[in-house]
Amino acid sequence: MTTTTTHPAAAARIVEDYFGSPIQQLLGWVDPCARQLADVLQAGALTRAKLDAIVEPYASQTLGLRDVPVYGAGFIATLDLLADAHSHLAWWQGDERRKLVLASQTVNKEYIDYSELEWYRVPMSTLLPHVAGPYVDYLCSDEYTITIAVPAIADGRALGVAGLDLLVAEVERELTPRFAALGLQVTLTNGVGRVVVSTDPRCATGDSVRGSRLADLPRIACEGVALDVIVESL
Repeated sequence: MTTTTTHPAAAARIVEDYFGSPIQQLLGWVDPCARQLADVLQAGALTRAKLDAIVEPYASQTLGLRDVPVYGAGFIATLDLLADAHSHLAWWQGDERRKLVLASQTVNKEYIDYSELEWYRVPMSTLLPHVAGPYVDYLCSDEYTITIAVPAIADGRALGVAGLDLLVAEVERELTPRFAALGLQVTLTNGVGRVVVSTDPRCATGDSVRGSRLADLPRIACEGVALDVIVESL
């Protein structure tokens, strides 16, 4: 008899539980943050310094989340929202919770147009939380990363997205043994069929399942996460 602990849907529940916590963390502060930003906008000009001061306590709280190893957190402003910058990331990351200063790292990073990047574009267009990745994050960590982002809306106006980063290496370290405990071979993929993590040594992060033996296997959707699992018997 098949039990719930070995049923393939159990793999999807592991993913839903794991990513659900950081999504709820962002949803818990994005609205009050957006309200504060809207109040400043209504009173006068919103600047980088004012945005940073509002966001930093929320980012610090998110970096302290115990359920998952958050690498970075903060807020990405809508283009031309601020009076003193075309674009701005109010972002803190790493064990020391350092503020990200793009201009000090690369000449052109402070001018980046992130409007077409998945972690910004999708939540801004759907007005829903989104899990983006895996991708190599050349802005922040230079490592394979998953970004979770939720839209910030106040008075019907899109102000940007609140987000957090998870390093894929840490996600793999935490999810792989949970998948292995099911007695099944599990591959976690994003919406376009790229591998996030897998218990199958033949599958590496970033691989596409298209054209592979996994392409013909059922993909089980993880509710509320925009990720899928492909499950095989050992």
